[in-house]
Amino acid sequence: MSGKNRLPVFPTRMTLQIMKNKLAGATKGHSLLKKKSDALSIRFRAILGKILEAKESMGGQMKTAQFSMVEARFAAGDFKQVVLEKARTATIKVRTNTDNVAGVTIPKFEQYSETGEDRDLLGIAKGGAALNQTRTAFSKALETLVLLASLQSAFVILDEVITLTNRRVNAIQHVVMPRLENTIDYIKSELDELEREEFFRLKKIQGKKKDRQRERDEL
Repeated sequence: MSGKNRLPVFPTRMTLQIMKNKLAGATKGHSLLKKKSDALSIRFRAILGKILEAKESMGGQMKTAQFSMVEARFAAGDFKQVVLEKARTATIKVRTNTDNVAGVTIPKFEQYSETGEDRDLLGIAKGGAALNQTRTAFSKALETLVLLASLQSAFVILDEVITLTNRRVNAIQHVVMPRLENTIDYIKSELDELEREEFFRLKKIQGKKKDRQRERDEL
């Protein structure tokens, strides 16, 4: 048997048992990795669908927010400097959590709000309703943007992990397992050959003993 696709081992029964154990471990590992890949693929497709929905929603929300900005400027004039003076600290922040999918840790961004000073007083003098509408529109767009960032981060990580996992599955299925199977077949064939040689050797020895015994009997 050619040694190109088998392990270089000495054919013994102990080696045969070791190779059988390795093959059993490789088979179990292949099954577990395949299940992991399937689970990740299901989550991957679900995230892809959510990303498409978020992008579609994002486009409409940004259009609404920009239109509200135009209306607010028309109603309240140039309020940029007023907003900058009152925006001492951020009222909308993002924190990072993690989620676990089949042993893979992916980031999860969550938006939360903190009450700011004098934000409700902005625009009371004129155009207050338009300014509040603009703030609400941009807040919704920001919420969708944070969700989209979380989904895309998970998408990229899962894509890399799925690719790596599938490579391992293919390597075990098409390289490791066939090599172990060929090694086992090689050891079995060599052991069978040794058993046949041993059988013929013993048979020949028995034949010689019988010949000697016959010679003694004739004397």
